[in-house]
Amino acid sequence: MRLACCALLLLGIAMPAGAQTATRATLSLAEALDIAKQNNPAYLQSVNGRTRASAAVRSAYGALLPRADASLGASYREGRPQFFGGVAFGATSDIISSSWGLSASTQLSYSTFSNIKRANASMDAADADVEAALYTLRNAVTAQFLLALQLQARAALQDTLVTQQELQLQLAQARAGVGSATSLDVKRAEVGLGTQRVAALRARNAAVVARLQLIQQLGITMPAEVDLTADLPLNAPTMELGDLLATARQSNPALRAIQARERVADQGLKAARSEYFPSLSLSGNVGGVAQQQKNIDIAINQAQSQSLSSQRSCFTTDSIRVGAGLSSIAAQCNAIVFTPAQADAIRDANENFPFGFTRNPYSLSLGVSLPLFDGFGREQRVQEASASRSDARYNVRRQELALTADVTSARVTLQAAYETVQLQNQNAATAREALQLAEERYRVGANTFVDLTTARAEYERAETDRIDAIYEFHRSFAALEAAVGRTLR
Repeated sequence: MRLACCALLLLGIAMPAGAQTATRATLSLAEALDIAKQNNPAYLQSVNGRTRASAAVRSAYGALLPRADASLGASYREGRPQFFGGVAFGATSDIISSSWGLSASTQLSYSTFSNIKRANASMDAADADVEAALYTLRNAVTAQFLLALQLQARAALQDTLVTQQELQLQLAQARAGVGSATSLDVKRAEVGLGTQRVAALRARNAAVVARLQLIQQLGITMPAEVDLTADLPLNAPTMELGDLLATARQSNPALRAIQARERVADQGLKAARSEYFPSLSLSGNVGGVAQQQKNIDIAINQAQSQSLSSQRSCFTTDSIRVGAGLSSIAAQCNAIVFTPAQADAIRDANENFPFGFTRNPYSLSLGVSLPLFDGFGREQRVQEASASRSDARYNVRRQELALTADVTSARVTLQAAYETVQLQNQNAATAREALQLAEERYRVGANTFVDLTTARAEYERAETDRIDAIYEFHRSFAALEAAVGRTLR
């Protein structure tokens, strides 16, 4: 939907209301930058990096909250006794069990808070990376837009020269018709016209390719029939170098992104050093269980028979006091004798499966851990973090030096480009006058066709140099804006 809207926007630009015939769409530099910001894949990838950094910040703050888990399970055990040391354990009835559990735990240390600071610094760095990516995109789109404009102007010049060459051919034919020129002049004019048409064709093709490459950078699919428009004033540069350098140190997105990475590296070193501090851990859990024996009557009878067997062995031991009562003996021997009411209660409890849980005892724990030695792993991580911070500082210093050089050279180049435009304007005006004079002299027979061809070639070269000088000035201005990191007009 967004691509379709952008396409409609481009195709609808410069469409007069009530027009009955289709017109070519136009695209300005500001519109191209807006479309690229919404659709350029490389820039949108940098925006995704900010999304990942935001998730890391949320995760870092989440470390302050306890981790909670809930469990619900079921199990089945076959009714078969197990023997350990020749003694049988376990029930003869099949048992189905269900259980639930809740547990929570947390661990807090100085490293937890250091990770939060590092995550926030990474978030700031991600924002700076997005700004730097947009800055890079603007520079690339602007450079390609200016190139496309330059080639479009060259193509227009070549079309004008084709018209001039056609007039020269007509003039040569007219002069040959009255005998004041030779057929050789006519042939030379025909060759010149053919050569000029080839040059115009190549210029138009180069302009179309440049527009297609511009559309590719915008991140959308568009036809080549798009005219580029731009309001680019040609004014003398008045910015002072000192002001430009001060603005660049504050506004340049690339420098700000590297400075943000330096802060991330600094927080990374603090996080590595925090591993030497103790940590506090808290945990708690609670749960319940429910069981059902498939053959409850067999289990009850088995328990009573095992109890009677243990009573008989207990009566024969020397630990029973002679003359003691039967109730006292039964108590000493832990005899299990189920009354009918107790047996019914056991059967009722057996029917509560699977959700008649019996809660297990809850447990709480608190501990403090102090790391002592981990095979020099912490020392390695601290050294690596320290080296990363040093590298980040060197990167900042290198970018500051490069920024100073780029701004200074761009300012000097812009001044030279402006002066070049003034000279090329004078050269083009002089070449245009010389061509007009040569045409008049050839018309009256005072010049040869070779003189006319030479004047036309000099005019073409001077006019081409004038166009190149104009767009070289605009490129130099764009380069200065790129070095400073903000628009200057």
